[in-house]
Amino acid sequence: MAIATYTDLQTSIANFLARSDLTAQIPDFIALAEASMSRELETRSQEKRVTANTVSGNEYLALPTDLREVREIKLNTAPLTVLRYYSPVALDEQYASEGGGKPKGYSIVGDEMKLRPVPDAAYEVEIIYIGSIEALSATNLTNTILSRSPDAYLYGALAEAYAYLLDETRASQYMARFDKALAQIKVDNQRAHYGTGSLQISSIYQRQSQAAGT
Repeated sequence: MAIATYTDLQTSIANFLARSDLTAQIPDFIALAEASMSRELETRSQEKRVTANTVSGNEYLALPTDLREVREIKLNTAPLTVLRYYSPVALDEQYASEGGGKPKGYSIVGDEMKLRPVPDAAYEVEIIYIGSIEALSATNLTNTILSRSPDAYLYGALAEAYAYLLDETRASQYMARFDKALAQIKVDNQRAHYGTGSLQISSIYQRQSQAAGT
């Protein structure tokens, strides 16, 4: 059967398991596989953008709750101000003065971003980051990963199911398939980001070399 929705996925998992006593646990198996994918993958569907405003005199700003990796942080000023990352110690050393100003650097402290210099006004901060996969649920029946790679969801959930059943052999078999699916998703994502630019450059270089007789 085609696996297009959360409901389809649950049905397919039950069919593969060939048992009817795990219906209540299947959503947990899916959620566990989803958690693994969120940690492993950095797909375009996980790239997110949020904005927040600083408060004058306050150097801390809350980070998105699902943030896993920062791509870029900038101030939406004219011109744009891209903030540089520092470790917490390096940030304090670089901007030791308590004077305020337009932030130029940041660090991550717990679930907050620390800005220096301390903002002297309200600035719009734009955060581009890698977040968690949009979780499947009864009210969110599909997402990009399920649409493009239903096998990853299926194999990951089955690996969790057989681990729950203490069937190490089958759990290992499906974990291997899950890992392979994740590796293929990563390759596909790299192609989407970088395309065939290097091949085009090589072709241009080859034509130039031929024209020069080299």
